[in-house]
Amino acid sequence: MKRRKSAREVALDVLIAVETRDAYSNLVLDHALDEADLSPRDRGLATELVYGTIQRRKTLDWLLDALVKKGVDSLQPWVRQLLRMGVYQLVYLDRIPARAAVHETVEIAKKRGHRGISGLVNGVMRALLRQPSVPEPPTSMPTVERLAITTSHPEWLVRRMIDVYGEPTATAILEANNRPPATGLRVNRLKADRDTVLKRLAEARPEATVEPSPVSVQAIRYRGGGSPARLPGFEEGYFTIQDEASMLVAEVVAPRPGWRGLDACAAPGGKTTHLAELMNNRGHILACDIHAHKVDLIRDHATRLGITIIEARQADARKLDTSEPEFDFVLLDAPCSGLGVIRRKPDIKWSKEAENIEPLIALQRELLDAVSRMVRPGGILVYSTCTLEPRENEEQVRSFLARHPEFRADEQLPRLLSETVVKHCWVESGMVKLLPHQLNTDGFFITRMIKQK
Repeated sequence: MKRRKSAREVALDVLIAVETRDAYSNLVLDHALDEADLSPRDRGLATELVYGTIQRRKTLDWLLDALVKKGVDSLQPWVRQLLRMGVYQLVYLDRIPARAAVHETVEIAKKRGHRGISGLVNGVMRALLRQPSVPEPPTSMPTVERLAITTSHPEWLVRRMIDVYGEPTATAILEANNRPPATGLRVNRLKADRDTVLKRLAEARPEATVEPSPVSVQAIRYRGGGSPARLPGFEEGYFTIQDEASMLVAEVVAPRPGWRGLDACAAPGGKTTHLAELMNNRGHILACDIHAHKVDLIRDHATRLGITIIEARQADARKLDTSEPEFDFVLLDAPCSGLGVIRRKPDIKWSKEAENIEPLIALQRELLDAVSRMVRPGGILVYSTCTLEPRENEEQVRSFLARHPEFRADEQLPRLLSETVVKHCWVESGMVKLLPHQLNTDGFFITRMIKQK
């Protein structure tokens, strides 16, 4: 009979896969949890250990480098990940007794390695516990290096955030990236209203925090209480899972029933289905994605929500047949560096390098030029990203408008946003940018442009 793995063993296997196979943590974790048959509490612990250990990697390695004779990089990958996970529990998880964290970590070392490894793990964790407080980098350390360690981000990203936003705002962004996000739920207005769904979810999960979002009128913030996909009403299509900032994209498009639209980079279909809901499922949306397997996700998404006006198609938006009738609106939610969703996808911090951004800027430029030709005179072009990098955002848009005088930024954009967003976020010249610390959302950029008649 196959032995059941503990939550810590499941988490360790995921962390090893992420490091040694460059696997995506969310995909590996979902698969591992399905295989492991853990209790809801242990599923939560495994999830916390995976994301927390990845999120705090640089801080953990800095602490371990002072405790491991030849440094953390000298260890085998599985030992390095085990120690990171063990130290993460000691430093960041108050609800787990230190003795339990040490004991469980050492037991895994005994099962997977020889006596020398378990002795090393035991010695390192107990050495940290003997210190009067968790060590911190000295204030004399250069700002970028110190912030990189205390907020656990790569130095190139810390330096860039300071250059763009200044040290106080950069620090707030970096700290927000480490706070566990609530889950955003978008109520399907074709089937329900927000108050009804709020009440139903609160009754079904009294232990969870369920509250209306100040960002979008269709949004609910959900925290705790297990996976939202297992909540009553999800399979029936009463709501879908989407971050609140992402919901603003369709609201900024503001499509009308009966319109014809193009979602140029649509998978997995969250924004596409939101557009259809705002159109009361009347009209037509062509939803394209370059990857065939992702096109199926769009179709599945629409079917669950009861939406029938979406035509999902595998296509490169740069090569779409321009003989298509011109569209009332085109949405380009462009491929980007993803620096706004680090709190939700911590792998991004460690998988991206500064030089990765330049090819994305070139791709975004190509896509904007291509899809702009498909907007009818008087029609709307909305460009959005989930990054905080100005070269992919406002600078990209200003460059586009300079090349395409037939488009103008829509100065009426604030009327499409909630008062809370206008008050707390950057809104200027037809553009809006949400930073993670402002309203506890993902970082997002959206601009609305009109093609002049």
